[in-house]
Amino acid sequence: MDFEQFSFDPRISAGIKAVGYTTPTPIQLQAIPFVLKGRDILATAQTGTGKTAAFVLPILERLTTGPSGRVRALIVAPTRELAEQIHQASVDLGQSTRVHSATVYGGVSKNGQVEALRRGAEIVVACPGRLLDLANDRSIDLSGVEVLVLDEADRMCDMGFLPDIRRILKLVPARRQTLFFSATMPEDIRELANSILKNPVTVQIGMIAPVKTVSHALYPVSQGLKKELLLATLEQTATGRVLIFARTKYRARNLARDLEKARYRVAALQGNMSQGQRQKALDGFRDGKYDILVATDIAARGIDVTDISHVINFDMPDTVDAYTHRIGRTGRAHRTGEAFTFMAQGDEPMVCAIEKVLGKRIERRQLSGFDHGGLAPERQSPGNRVNQSRKTGPNLKHDRDGGISTLNRGHEHH
Repeated sequence: MDFEQFSFDPRISAGIKAVGYTTPTPIQLQAIPFVLKGRDILATAQTGTGKTAAFVLPILERLTTGPSGRVRALIVAPTRELAEQIHQASVDLGQSTRVHSATVYGGVSKNGQVEALRRGAEIVVACPGRLLDLANDRSIDLSGVEVLVLDEADRMCDMGFLPDIRRILKLVPARRQTLFFSATMPEDIRELANSILKNPVTVQIGMIAPVKTVSHALYPVSQGLKKELLLATLEQTATGRVLIFARTKYRARNLARDLEKARYRVAALQGNMSQGQRQKALDGFRDGKYDILVATDIAARGIDVTDISHVINFDMPDTVDAYTHRIGRTGRAHRTGEAFTFMAQGDEPMVCAIEKVLGKRIERRQLSGFDHGGLAPERQSPGNRVNQSRKTGPNLKHDRDGGISTLNRGHEHH
């Protein structure tokens, strides 16, 4: 199957071809026909399944006709990074159209956003707080919204945005199409969906569990040896781009600093950074300037880099949903990926919950030649050993002249 089955406008088809999409993902196959028909959608889809294009493409199709220069589609997202990702998808897929997209989020000056709205944007991708600010200032008119998308609704509720969402709903027309996307469907999210959707089509893709192209492994280790285990893992493992998750902003910043001292090309992504700093780190990671990104859960929301080979959970996530979202950053677009989780004492209950969702026991591994602090698995099969001679990975070290040289890279980035 290909995208021709949807009979998109030739300008939309040109955008699909330009970004290199060939085969629709399951969420796109199921959702796009109903979105094109104007139906409300309640979609449960994890990250990495192609859900952004599942709503952006039919929205672009709708906006190729009708009035221009006013907000006709409003997409609400929980973080600036995700808003930028959706905006970029709208720009890339709509590059052959005259549809314009603008972003609205905090952390940066309002002036540029207000100016973009004045120039005319048919699609606005917004975070709730700044959107309400601009609405209160009368800098944005939402009275012409035809399509409302709530993306990662569960995350928005986790971040305390539910009251803001209810205020936003009062600013858009009651007569509209609403597309509701959530990775999980807890009771408060289901109640919200039921209150705003009209006769919705339900689409469920990869319910809760991470994508099947990702393999999982646990590395039992004492808390005080985690940093040494991380350095040894990077040294012994052939990697492409690596995304490391830490529990706190402080730890993410310090880990990035320690990896930089070890001469890795690394950046941090955490909430205390300005939007410019965050975007610089993301762009550098995406473009190959950095091989490693150390992030917190909230800051990492919206990372859309297709060739992340490894996700390393330096700290165990607090919830199964957080694990799902972290792991969803690798194994994207039908690629394979690996997820390593450092398991310290006290992490066993969360491991059991994750294994219940996965439907299988996660493999316990011991890194060859490394002392795990008495927490290593008692038995180690040959397949669990990492060949010590395979010292590849990013390993971008400073040469004697102060430049950057590549030592045994597992994957080159051009």
